[in-house]
Amino acid sequence: MKRILIILFTLILTQSAVFCTDEQYTTSNLSVYSKNNKFGLKNSNDEIIVKAQYKKLIRLGTSSWIIQKRNKFGLIDCNGNYLIVPRYSHVERMFDKWVKLGNEKDYGLYDETGKILIPPMFSSIEPLFGHKFLTYRNYKYGIYSDKGEMLLDNEYDYIYMPTPATLKIKYNDKWFEFEKISNEDLATLPENTIKVKMSDESFKVSNVLINTGVGTGYSVVTATDYLLKIFSAISPSYEQTIDDLMLSQGAETVSIFMKLSWIPKFPFVYAKKYYNNLVTPNNGPLAEVRNDIKEQLK
Repeated sequence: MKRILIILFTLILTQSAVFCTDEQYTTSNLSVYSKNNKFGLKNSNDEIIVKAQYKKLIRLGTSSWIIQKRNKFGLIDCNGNYLIVPRYSHVERMFDKWVKLGNEKDYGLYDETGKILIPPMFSSIEPLFGHKFLTYRNYKYGIYSDKGEMLLDNEYDYIYMPTPATLKIKYNDKWFEFEKISNEDLATLPENTIKVKMSDESFKVSNVLINTGVGTGYSVVTATDYLLKIFSAISPSYEQTIDDLMLSQGAETVSIFMKLSWIPKFPFVYAKKYYNNLVTPNNGPLAEVRNDIKEQLK
């Protein structure tokens, strides 16, 4: 009798385990449905899991969804529970597994569980080679890893990574070029060699660049070409305006273009971006002009 009870109890536990497994939804076994121009989630049995209440639903990794409610973005799991409450005006999915959320000066990077990888305190976060991220705060640049490790603090005038093995850094108005080397080569370098350690990768300085505009997006001209410098801010400002009004709005740019609601905002956002680019002290279009004047006044 006791053996029969044990068998029955085991069967009940097994059935419960199977039932629980069926309830563990992922982004692959859910589908998006729409109702009244809003979006929700259904399972494979056409049962509603998340009611159609969001203006956007964008898959993130295997366990969560970027959502837009009214004009704010956040993150939910596959059962509709909030991982990040929708309170941000900008969103961008990165490498399909991370999401950048923020307003003007509180951009942060989050994984699909809502965990903070890069704290929400930056003016911008952009991807680099090797799943690294360039951060920008108070006109200074730094680098974070995809594990949330700060590789370079935000104390550099500019950081540029043209290839996975090349790193260019502007610091105290001087440009340094670093090249990736092996750990064996690193061990043989003199102690006074400038090195940059980024997680399990190492870079050594290979060249000091003088009077270069590489990586800044602005052409190198003489200190007298003020007009060219001022006009050189037009292109970056335009791209940033497009990004703010359209490309950052959840990856579905076609519907945004069709609605045309961004057009009245364009001149105001553009003027703001242009001014910010113009006055940027370290890598703006007038930065080299100011540095030249400072040198002459010394």
